[in-house]
Amino acid sequence: MKEFTCEVPLRWGDMDAMAHLNNTVYFRLMEEARIQWFQKLGFSTLPTGEAPILAHVSCDFLRAMTYPGIALVRQTVTRVGHASVEMALTIERTDEPGQCYARGRAVIVWFDYRANRSAPWPEHVRRALA
Repeated sequence: MKEFTCEVPLRWGDMDAMAHLNNTVYFRLMEEARIQWFQKLGFSTLPTGEAPILAHVSCDFLRAMTYPGIALVRQTVTRVGHASVEMALTIERTDEPGQCYARGRAVIVWFDYRANRSAPWPEHVRRALA
């Protein structure tokens, strides 16, 4: 699944003293999309056996987002490596389609929790990412 989108309702408590979403909330929005994507693909989100784990995340803040509203988070797989996947993310509002509020990048690694190290993507996972 190369592209995945999800809608996340914004909460009043997500705003900070500057009356816009706190910078940490953008990372939470990206996290919610990532976890929903993992669940849709049938990946475990618990640290047992083998599962994906976040290795890197970054965000460029383009516009201040405010409550109320619904965030639309879109993530697109841009590269599948031996043990990692890179994704590009955008955050918009559902009431302003095409208006990008933030851009992000994430790297997900397939991780062997027993060995405490990264591992190659299993073939069934590679097929799901294609």
